[in-house]
Amino acid sequence: MKLLIVDDEPIEREGMRRILSDAFAELTIFDARNGYQAIEIAEIERPDIVLMDIMMPGINGIETLQQIQAIHPTVRGVMVTAFDTFDYARQALRLGVKEYLLKPSKRSEIIATVEAVIEQCKMEAKKLRTDQQAERLLETELVTQLLFHHVHDVQLDALMESVGIVARPAFVVVIYFPEPTEALYRQVKERVRESENAFVGALYGKQLPIIVFRREGVSYRSQAMPFVQNMIAHLRDQVGIFVGVGEEVKELAQVAVSYQQAVFALASHSQSVRFRFYEETSTQIQPLGTTNIRHKEQQFFEALDQGDWHQIEQILNEFIDQQEQHGQPLIYSQQRVLELFWIIQRALEHLGMSSQPAYLSFQSSNYRQLRAEVQGILSQVATYYTSHLGTAESNKVQIVKRYIEEHSHEELSLDRLAELVDFTPMYLSKLFKDKLGVNYIDYLTECRIQHAKQLLKDPDKSLKEISFEVGYHEPNYFSKVFKKMCGQSPSEYRKQLPIR
Repeated sequence: MKLLIVDDEPIEREGMRRILSDAFAELTIFDARNGYQAIEIAEIERPDIVLMDIMMPGINGIETLQQIQAIHPTVRGVMVTAFDTFDYARQALRLGVKEYLLKPSKRSEIIATVEAVIEQCKMEAKKLRTDQQAERLLETELVTQLLFHHVHDVQLDALMESVGIVARPAFVVVIYFPEPTEALYRQVKERVRESENAFVGALYGKQLPIIVFRREGVSYRSQAMPFVQNMIAHLRDQVGIFVGVGEEVKELAQVAVSYQQAVFALASHSQSVRFRFYEETSTQIQPLGTTNIRHKEQQFFEALDQGDWHQIEQILNEFIDQQEQHGQPLIYSQQRVLELFWIIQRALEHLGMSSQPAYLSFQSSNYRQLRAEVQGILSQVATYYTSHLGTAESNKVQIVKRYIEEHSHEELSLDRLAELVDFTPMYLSKLFKDKLGVNYIDYLTECRIQHAKQLLKDPDKSLKEISFEVGYHEPNYFSKVFKKMCGQSPSEYRKQLPIR
């Protein structure tokens, strides 16, 4: 973190620097003797915090801070002045200044003020990182939803609004990486953000889908061709990179069509060219309809709910057979199978399981090899399902157990606890007893009594106060429960405690 001290008095600057250097070893400190020099330093170093003397010759602190904020809007200012006047305070507030120091200031006041501003900067930086991460996740999720036909019109409007996108025509580019890496993925994302208004999806196996929004006043080809050529030039060191480009669609809800076209264009992958537009492909096979995709999703959900992996395997094999019979290019069929695995992933998450996504290698050279690879992946997912089903339930019971321990003083109904882990009350009651060997109400009572024992050590607390504090509204009832659990009344228990 960087801090700039601005003061026309050398002694003030040196004293402030010495105090802050001793107190904050991690702080990089610069100083300026006037407003003009401060603006020059701010333009180069971009400080996070500026300690600004208001009364300086030439250009005063308020005007200086205004110009620095024009260069670096997130900078935080701390005004330093010998004059505690309302006019200066009002101008400083308009610049977002929430801290000020009066000359002369004590060492402790200077340190406390700067420490508070540093914490504010850290909190804002953390929030910014969190917001950016959430935005990236939302963008990836939106691309997945659009490309795999899993978004309704209402959901689409809400998702687009949340990421600030207005409905407009778009086309899809799919990049094939022979050896994808996380570093390569980040490199492409940064390049795309620099050149186009676009959404970058997740890396599915060896393919990276990108939804590119159309620019006004430029034809589809005039926009798509330079984008693809620039991307190929940027990735020229990557051997085997190939790009497929789908046609323009007028509505974002139809972008899955452009995506499938881009995957078809990948099917014409050759060593002689590095990219292909869909309309240039010699194989003009139309994709199979996707109207039954939601029906298949429901089939997966029902089969997973029953743990019927034989049924899931049958659904996948029937789908692959259908693709082969219709003469679909293998790479297109691989992509569609990947979509079905993504549906299985969603179904697992619906059941409370968060497994690693299943990805195809995209290295199969025929349908026989594709069936073998799908069988292997399906076997791994089924093993995960079987081994984690009991674990998932145990984890949820532990969540309920910890919640009871932390909230035993509150009114805890079985309905409230069941909502916490998305179980039915009856199922939670049975599961709690099966996993922990005790009813939930008995465990709640045990937690309350253990808490009461700790409070009874304080002679200043009355039994009535303790009963309320541990969750009982009737002191007499609390005494009865305590005696039943401990074999003696709260008063008798207290008497035998060592005198504090």
